[in-house]
Amino acid sequence: MKTVQISLNSIDKVKSFVNAITQFDFDFDLISGRYVIDAKSIMGIFSLDLSKPIELAIHSEANLDEIMEVIKPYVVE
Repeated sequence: MKTVQISLNSIDKVKSFVNAITQFDFDFDLISGRYVIDAKSIMGIFSLDLSKPIELAIHSEANLDEIMEVIKPYVVE
């Protein structure tokens, strides 16, 4: 499992992020404080505080390079 900080501070970013990760069969979770939601759920994402970066947990060891390339526009350095 790998975790990264991402920023989803607009509706368009949320939609494009969900579209980008749904191409993978792995589980992705977004963690904000004590809340953990499915990162492929647009409704779940909108239940979080999107004004600050959110932790993304990628539940896969395979294809990590490919996943990181796809989510690169959302990763907070």
